[in-house]
Amino acid sequence: MTPMTTLDYPDHLACVIFLQGCPLRCGYCHNAHMLPPRRSDGSEWQAIRDFLKQRQGLLEAVVFSGGEPTLHSALPAAVCEAKTLGFKVELHTAGPYPTRLLQLLPWLDWVGLDVKGHDRNFDRICGRPGIWQRNRQSLTILRDSGINFECRTTVHWRDFELVDVERLALTLADFGVRRYAIQVARTHECLDPDYNQTMENAQSKNMLPKLIKRLTPYFDRLELRS
Repeated sequence: MTPMTTLDYPDHLACVIFLQGCPLRCGYCHNAHMLPPRRSDGSEWQAIRDFLKQRQGLLEAVVFSGGEPTLHSALPAAVCEAKTLGFKVELHTAGPYPTRLLQLLPWLDWVGLDVKGHDRNFDRICGRPGIWQRNRQSLTILRDSGINFECRTTVHWRDFELVDVERLALTLADFGVRRYAIQVARTHECLDPDYNQTMENAQSKNMLPKLIKRLTPYFDRLELRS
């Protein structure tokens, strides 16, 4: 858990709860220690519950991140409990379990949805077949729900050319995404050692800010994050 952050929930003071386990294997992942799932005796959540009760009136929001938080069957109960304590709730997800996401919607105030790539490139980047269709289902659910959400793409130049970034952004805009963030991947402590090597396409790197400027009119909010 990160006890306090001003970065993860827009315009709110929040804490971030990281849930262990993820079904994806993105080469650039820098949280490799979070990938293997493990069972808990419940003591961790009890400690977090006590923390949240002490922060009522001080923190405004709770962010559930990972790993992939929707991997956990106990997530709805935890989200509901945080909401009952008076906190706004944000979820970070790659959308691999759209049915579970749908079940969570009544308690969510904000969602950050990772979109790894365009269509089948999504599966190549995340190392798992069939995930891009599930992600698209999750995106459809969020778009049609009316809930505040943001799509996010991590760009590692081993996976992307500049034209790929533009194509994905325009596809999301056409689909109805209004908030989008492009994040430049770190090149250290990656799951796949090959991703630790600098593979930057200098022209693409230098042109990325110009592409962001050109794409800005297609979104209500478009950010480049490093």
